[in-house]
This record gives sequence, C-alpha cells and structure tokens, in this order.
Amino acid sequence: MKFKTFLVAGALLLLTSTITAQNYRTGVGARVGFFNGVTVKHFVSRNNAVEGLLSFRWDGIIVTGLYEWQYPILSVPRLDYYVGLGGHIGFFGDDDWDDDDDWDDYHERRTVVGLDMLVGLEYTFREAPFSLALDYKPAFNFIGHRQFWADGLALSIRFNIN
Repeated sequence: MKFKTFLVAGALLLLTSTITAQNYRTGVGARVGFFNGVTVKHFVSRNNAVEGLLSFRWDGIIVTGLYEWQYPILSVPRLDYYVGLGGHIGFFGDDDWDDDDDWDDYHERRTVVGLDMLVGLEYTFREAPFSLALDYKPAFNFIGHRQFWADGLALSIRFNIN
C-alpha cells in the first residue's frame, strides 16, 4: 500500500511540474531500433514539441509526425520524460515484409496509414550539444494492412541547435 501511494504521489508530482523541460530548441539525429531512421525534434513552447521521423524497414519508408509533451524528472538534472501522439504513413516495396495470409500477393507495393503513441526518457548533455532519448512508440495501422506494431523501441541521438 505504501508503494502504491508513493508511486501515485511521484507521478502527480512529475505531471504537475512547471519547471522548464526544454534544454534546446531543435535537435536532428539518428534513431536506432526496429525502425531505423532519422529524427528531427523542435520545441514549439516550453514543454511542447513536434517530432518528425523518417524510418526505413521492410524495403520501404515510413513518415511519422508526433506532438509531444515533455517535462523534467525533478531528481535528475537534464533528464526529461515525454509522451506523445501522432500518425504515420508507410510505403513498402516488393519485399515479403509480412507473413499474414490477408495479403495474398506479396509482390506489389503496399501503403499503410496509422496512429502512433510515444513514451520516453531524454537526457541532454551539458558539456556537448547532444541529447540521448530512449522511447517506446507502438502504432496501429487502420488503413492498408490493419495491424498493431508493438516493436517500436528505439534509441535516438540528436545534435541540438539552440
């Protein structure tokens, strides 16, 4: 019971924090995970950012746009947590990228559209203009091949531009 109370109190403290989370204005870098690619993150206000992802997988390309809310973790300087929502569109080539039988001809181009969620941690270095982020981005395709993508774990490193 004490653990649950401590956990709820800690979560409320993090969510109600008004301390600035932004340690940079724009960051550009690489995203490595099951969906490798590039990332651009830009803060539109103190705690709100937009992020664009260009990912490559299954002989195709996925373009993702996210809106994120980012806040500091009070006990660790320059470490933030963030959550986000957005969407994606993907274009896939002739690769046999799916084992499901719903797509009977694997040798034609595929297009998917879906929704994305995001939760992660980001650390911005004081000594160098870089940040590291570890996040989980599950997605659901609602146009094209309807499928839940649960393998959205990735590590991003960004060069930060103030």
